Amino acid sequence: MGRGDEYVPLFETKEAKGRIPYRLYAASVFVGICMIWVYRVSHLPAAEEQVLERWVWVGAFLAELWFSFYWLITQFVRWNPIFRSTFKDRLSHRYAEDLPGIDIFVCTADPRIEPPTMVINTVLSTMAYNYPPEKLSIYLSDDGGSELTFYALLEASRFAKEWLPFCKKFKVEPRCPEAYFSFVSVDHTLQATPEWSSIKRSYEDMKNRINTTEKLGHISEEIRKEHKGFRDWALVSNRHDHPTILQIIIDGRNRKTVDVEGQPLPTLIYLAREKRPKYHHNFKAGAMNALIRVSSRLSNNPIILNLDCDMYSNNSETVRDALCFFMDEEKGHEIAYVQYPQKFNNITNNDIYSNSFRVINEVELPGFDSNGGPCYIGTGCFHRREALCGMKHGQEYEVEWKRENDKQAEGSSCVLEETCKVLASCTYEENTQWGKEVSLSLSLSLSLSARAHAHTYTSRHSHISVVYVGLQMGLKYGCPVEDVLTGLIIQCRGWKSIYFNPERAGFLGVGNATLLQVLVQHKRWSEGDFQIFLSRYCCFMNGPKISLKLQVSYCVYLLWAPNSLAALYYVLVLPLCLLKATPLFPKISSPWVLPFAYVILAAHGYSLGEFMWCGGTLRGWWNDQRVWMFKRTTSYFFGFMDNILKLLGFNKPAFSVTPKSVDDHVSQRYEQEVMEFGTSSPMFIILATLALINLFAFAGGVKMVIMNEQTNGLEALALQILLSGLVAFINLPIYQGLFFRLDNGRMPASVTYQSVALALFVCSVALY
Repeated sequence: MGRGDEYVPLFETKEAKGRIPYRLYAASVFVGICMIWVYRVSHLPAAEEQVLERWVWVGAFLAELWFSFYWLITQFVRWNPIFRSTFKDRLSHRYAEDLPGIDIFVCTADPRIEPPTMVINTVLSTMAYNYPPEKLSIYLSDDGGSELTFYALLEASRFAKEWLPFCKKFKVEPRCPEAYFSFVSVDHTLQATPEWSSIKRSYEDMKNRINTTEKLGHISEEIRKEHKGFRDWALVSNRHDHPTILQIIIDGRNRKTVDVEGQPLPTLIYLAREKRPKYHHNFKAGAMNALIRVSSRLSNNPIILNLDCDMYSNNSETVRDALCFFMDEEKGHEIAYVQYPQKFNNITNNDIYSNSFRVINEVELPGFDSNGGPCYIGTGCFHRREALCGMKHGQEYEVEWKRENDKQAEGSSCVLEETCKVLASCTYEENTQWGKEVSLSLSLSLSLSARAHAHTYTSRHSHISVVYVGLQMGLKYGCPVEDVLTGLIIQCRGWKSIYFNPERAGFLGVGNATLLQVLVQHKRWSEGDFQIFLSRYCCFMNGPKISLKLQVSYCVYLLWAPNSLAALYYVLVLPLCLLKATPLFPKISSPWVLPFAYVILAAHGYSLGEFMWCGGTLRGWWNDQRVWMFKRTTSYFFGFMDNILKLLGFNKPAFSVTPKSVDDHVSQRYEQEVMEFGTSSPMFIILATLALINLFAFAGGVKMVIMNEQTNGLEALALQILLSGLVAFINLPIYQGLFFRLDNGRMPASVTYQSVALALFVCSVALY
């Protein structure tokens, strides 16, 4: 169907309701903020008599200026959020036989912290999409180069022959076996059928075989004889030193490769790219770029879905939903990627570690979408291949989906495996534009020869030819958040992106089960985001083709790290001033206290309402505030300092993979919503020291008021006592972990001793 009177869109966009009341609220808060600025300037202590107090006052003013500035930035993603919905029936009617092929990339890095059973569950969930199987090609990138993961994938390929027909026959949701059998209430009528019992037994048998082999730690000789691919591990020295291992496990081109009902199976491919000690492998971005090149030779499908190995597909219609955006006749040609939210299936009732990203998913990313498109968050994202590989968008760019599909690569599986291995070699990207920007004039070519890779790239659309300067192909290198940076660069090339948050989550993963996992993950995110802000790729310096609203929206995340400075000032300097009875706020009887009280109550009252509207609980909101403070005083501070060290040349890029599995005791405490410490960390020392300083300050302030040690003590210090009391109250789990808990999840004794000594020292210096 073309444009014009007959055009009916494949997706719909709606604006959020209740924007006028919100804007009135925001305006009133801004007035309160301005009044606070007036108070700070008009009541500045005299320089001659109160030098120290003056500087402390100026510091408080600067912190409040930063809080105000950051609050204003957040208004850009809250001013007018939008929500999308799709019409899959229209898609099926128009493109019944002309649906494009989909390449699905699943990435794993370490079998010790990303168990093979979890990895293959993600793979199986994507193989079972409600989509023509001959048009699906699933690639597993194993950066751990583990034969255990390869063995698990072989087992999954056999189980898929039973699992896929079962899912389609009974319309199973979700189509991840572990999630289906563990979390879903199965219809008793279905459970009584022999098919259900048989498939459940087959899954348990497969899982037991994988777990047994994993505990054994190596592949038995009997298993090695089952597949030729195991011979490749004879050349593997270790996970950081091995050649490319590429195996086509299920060849979807072979019509003899069918499931138990004789229906075709999706293509399934295992890839462990070459790694050598003297070559930097560029972490996940390098793995993704290797997958892009290998897939361009084997399947070359125009749409790419990338998933982390712990994010299984929770909705069998997800592919069709995404295609409603790409294939819309009027707006689809503008769209580079469709981003789904990151959600988890192990969130506790009150979300003790604030893993759910409720406000981000339900408010902020829809606000991004309204301003030009969401950022790319690294998983659960459908990409247009050309956009991901460096093509700029222009007015002349259009895609004709209704055409004969290009033929896949010809040749036997063995021949294809050998010819494609060079595309995943560690030397392939030398002196090329992969992952980095090179000043070259390039054309998107029709083929990708093994040795001409510096100048050409496969395009599925032979009629497209683009010439421009400064090409960078694939995901960008050199940044801990290569996904966010890559998405920003794509948008700067003129493309738009879409945020889609359907009623049934498209993907579900495993949230962090310990506090340290949360802090380390956010340290990496904040470090990478701030690195982007300080680089030449900053949204303000590199964004002529994106709107000012979108540039400012990016700053909500790019400025996480410097948030730590203002937060640390408030939770460290203010309580120390309380110990010295140095007032920093107006007296409780002064009218100037009203703007402070209003801004604090209005901002937190709105925050609570917003969190509850997103499906949270009151206790969940309190946990969110606690984790917010923990992240700002540790994760973001370490991320900020790492950027400073990098600018000075003292730090090198690193990438940490968050463990996806924990022991039973940790898991039990997580389910009971007991905060997990259990290990020594500089972050815990900072948290405990700040918690103790605020506790001492609160106790000292209350003592001053009770003992009448200061004239008008309560009136002059009331707000400071209240703030220190709130900080102390929010730190209750810290005190419990330091002094009262006896389980293995308590604070280590070393952290307790160091934090107590440090807190006493800091308070003593402040007093004397």
